[in-house]
Amino acid sequence: MARSRSHTRRAARSLPRGTLAMHPQGYGFVRTAEGEFYVPESKLGGAFDGDVVEVSPLPASASKQYRSSDRGSARTGGRPSARVVRVIERAHEAVIGRYEVADPFGVVIPEDPRIPYDIFTQRSAHPDIPDGALVRVRISTYPSRKTAATGVIEEVLGVADEPRLGIETIIAAHKLPTRFSESCLEEADTLRLDVQGALAQGYADLRGRFTLTVDPADARDFDDALSLERADERGDACEIDGSSKAGVFLEGAGWEGAERPAWRLGVHIADVSAYVPWGSSIDLDARDRATSVYLVDRVIPMLPERLSNDLCSLRPEEDRLTMTADLYLDNAGRIARYRIYPAVIRSRARLAYDQVQDALESGGGAAVPEEALPRLQQLSRIAKMCTRLRQAKGGIDFPSTEAKVRLDADGVPVGVDLRRKTDATSLVEEAMVLANEAVAHCLIERETPALFRVHERPDADGLAGLVPVLQEFSWFERIDATRFAMGSPFALQAVLEASHGRSEGELVGQLLLRAMKRADYRPDCDGHYGLASDAYVHFTSPIRRYPDLVVHHMLKAMMFGRSELHDQEVSALRWLGRHCSKREREADAAARESQELKLIELLETRVGESFSAVVSGVAPYGLYVRLDNTAEGILPVRKLGAEYFSHDADLHRLVGQDSGRIWRLGQRIAVTLTSADARRRQLEFRLAGEGRSA
Repeated sequence: MARSRSHTRRAARSLPRGTLAMHPQGYGFVRTAEGEFYVPESKLGGAFDGDVVEVSPLPASASKQYRSSDRGSARTGGRPSARVVRVIERAHEAVIGRYEVADPFGVVIPEDPRIPYDIFTQRSAHPDIPDGALVRVRISTYPSRKTAATGVIEEVLGVADEPRLGIETIIAAHKLPTRFSESCLEEADTLRLDVQGALAQGYADLRGRFTLTVDPADARDFDDALSLERADERGDACEIDGSSKAGVFLEGAGWEGAERPAWRLGVHIADVSAYVPWGSSIDLDARDRATSVYLVDRVIPMLPERLSNDLCSLRPEEDRLTMTADLYLDNAGRIARYRIYPAVIRSRARLAYDQVQDALESGGGAAVPEEALPRLQQLSRIAKMCTRLRQAKGGIDFPSTEAKVRLDADGVPVGVDLRRKTDATSLVEEAMVLANEAVAHCLIERETPALFRVHERPDADGLAGLVPVLQEFSWFERIDATRFAMGSPFALQAVLEASHGRSEGELVGQLLLRAMKRADYRPDCDGHYGLASDAYVHFTSPIRRYPDLVVHHMLKAMMFGRSELHDQEVSALRWLGRHCSKREREADAAARESQELKLIELLETRVGESFSAVVSGVAPYGLYVRLDNTAEGILPVRKLGAEYFSHDADLHRLVGQDSGRIWRLGQRIAVTLTSADARRRQLEFRLAGEGRSA
């Protein structure tokens, strides 16, 4: 009898999967569980940057071929080569690009240089679109080995070479909503300030307090105000000014070890929840946006202007509704007790950070009102005490420089302002941190659901990977490398302190920030690593952050009773946290890209000039360099010299094979700008003094 043959199908061999990261020069990399692969331009298989793909490793002989030249070696970085077998998940449903007429087609050339495929549309469908217009095209068919990508024009964003067109591209690429719904705007138009109604409901009347706002000079909405008075001789000072019904305030004990109160710090936050109940048309639009977006040339607000720039803006000498946190501080800056309640205030002064800083440095003068000066001086002293207390608990203060590009009326960049932390910014920030912590403790003590701001400890692998890099600096010998790698906040503090004032100081801060996990919003209170806080929420900016509005709703539910939709809001907290965290990331990316775009436009007029720069990144194909104005670009390896440079990925450096010359992270060098391309978002440099042929 013949032997039977088994027809059992073998399980298909699984191939590595990962996200494709494209390089503007046309090739890409895919990081998978099996390692990182280099994907040549000819092996992309129609995949776009950001797509989740499945790759098949190429034979070793093919990988060797791609690495055989100096250029190829720099590209691959020694990684094995692979081809894209299939796309599992597409990252782009639509693409922003420039429209070129090529009858019978309209060809869209993507603005993002990491998308190496033109998209063909039917010219007859939109014969009125001019050549060179910026458009959004929805992809109908993705490219393959035999067919081109095709799509349908969804929107014409602008005409070629308009100064503001690049920002429109960023807005479209991040899918930022720019129009409020009709129902939202109609609802906003019906809103009115009702001070007497609020007082009758139980709001405290704090219009007799001296309150002030401190914001950037160009701020349009003022959502927080401060007040400060001495506590009375008994040290309690717990009476609320004005009338208040019992039960509309929340109070609690302060931090362990706090002594008798010496100061009453009032943090007064715009009462957005008085106008925006859960489920209203305004709420639905705000919920979708989740955050205001601060671009280089405009603000895309979370709330309509009727609220953000009017009813909820704490403008001077105008009555406004607030949610107030009175924080009773001892002489060391610790909270001895707190009280949270709704109130009516009238701000007496609208101050800018520069004004306040001048007043703090000069001791007064005409920079600020006479009544404000002693309060500001004491607020600054309190802020410094709070900073020391937080650092003693393990809080980490990362150095940062924010570039703000100045534009003329037409959107053309004319200069750069560098914003750094000052005593003026610190006194506001520390007051907000205290209020956020007090509100978080209030919610926890009463077991009230909310969205908490959570910042987890960094992964040990990420910090351990920085140890070899930091060991290149002599000051790191004084740091306990083991404690640093394990995420000890005190070891991180020591690194920041040791590098402070050095050429690599700000870069070290950036490296540590990159190693941190990103804070997000969750219904679970899991603490804030960076602030060394066991409970933290965002309470202080409900005009521009939706999680703050959620926190206000929860406080109001405790004060006035739950609304009919309260349970619905509570059940939505988890997905709201994910949604708001995602929107925050998109907003931050769009804001950063808008500043970078205008920085490059500004530098287009300075090609040929030399600058001092710091090496901010090292790759097989060259050095990333960062100018003092925060602009970053590439210095190609071919412009470092004729010799071959080996890439040391662990130590983040390039080493000349013949000369032994080392280019490393944090090194300060002189560079000359050779090209600036705002459209492709690229800056390219050479070594200063090396000549154009280098």
